Amino acid sequence: MRQNAVHSRFAMRALSAALVVAVVALAAAPSAGALPSRFWGVVPQSAPSVERFQVLERGGVDSIRVPIFWGVVQQAPGGPFDWSSVDATVAAAATTGIEVLPFLYGAPSGLVPVDRTLNAPRYLPVRTAAQRSGWQTFLREVVLRYGPTGSFWAQNPALPKRPIRVWQLWNEQNFKYFVARPNPGEYGKLVKLSYGPIRAVDRGAQIVLGGMFARPIEALIKRGPPQAYFAADFLEEMYRRTPGLKGRFHGVALHPYTGRYQRVGIYVEEMRHVLEANRDGAKGMWLTELGWSSKRPSAGNSFAKGPRGQVAQLKGAFRLLRSNQREWRVQRVYWFSVEDARNFCNFCDGSGLFTEAFAPKPSWRAYVGFARG
Repeated sequence: MRQNAVHSRFAMRALSAALVVAVVALAAAPSAGALPSRFWGVVPQSAPSVERFQVLERGGVDSIRVPIFWGVVQQAPGGPFDWSSVDATVAAAATTGIEVLPFLYGAPSGLVPVDRTLNAPRYLPVRTAAQRSGWQTFLREVVLRYGPTGSFWAQNPALPKRPIRVWQLWNEQNFKYFVARPNPGEYGKLVKLSYGPIRAVDRGAQIVLGGMFARPIEALIKRGPPQAYFAADFLEEMYRRTPGLKGRFHGVALHPYTGRYQRVGIYVEEMRHVLEANRDGAKGMWLTELGWSSKRPSAGNSFAKGPRGQVAQLKGAFRLLRSNQREWRVQRVYWFSVEDARNFCNFCDGSGLFTEAFAPKPSWRAYVGFARG
């Protein structure tokens, strides 16, 4: 969903986390039983403090999905990289044993035109030599910082070494809020451009496609350039327009937002059908955002369910995904979001497992019931 101001809040909260990260005790992540390792994840709307990481770990959270905004760590094309905002989050996660799944997004100021109405890049950074070179340099630098041989680990020897091995490329690339004019062919180019730099630094790294919004209503608008695509259509077009794509990524990600959890399975099966049709069915499915709001139900917001309704949707979706995990090859499930936050999207102020003051909601207790087994 839309996250226009996430990077600034991450930076502010991350600095405070860095001050106390060295004194937090290491705690092992709980077993997920028959499910894949690191199965249960969450998406915060701002950088969690170390104390909040501890609460999440005790509740069974295995993985946390966070943005690394290219335009924040490198503000000008060709300029220096400043990793300070990211360092604090990676350090806090390492001390508690929670894995970090980053999604890589954006561009330095002036490198890619911005649609001011949507506050999103007009297109992906693949059209000019400067954009392509800059993106590949960013990827090399981020893996050199946080991968297995990363400078971050060398500079912080007191931390448990938990290198990042999975990288997600962009976010909701089929939806206008993250690229104003979505283009499956351009995204395919971005994926192919990204494979070499990441794997050159870490031969064991895995690349996951950006999470695609399952069925944005804007995809039904037929006039003018497309503002959005249904996720399955976008994936199909990406394969069609990008020869040689299959060997350049390891997993497909979906954001199956819907008013009713029963439709989650429909959206997952649509994506699996595209994978099978392109003889790529061995790839896993990552649900990198999924959630409903605890706000009072209203006619204009199908995600708002009230506190009890939010619990019911969470339980229904999690049971569905757990019982079909093998058939659908589901690798991870990330609840959006950790905490309520205003002014980010049309349901962000109620989507949290915690309130803005970090008081647990009934949905947190329901989440723990699944994550703790």
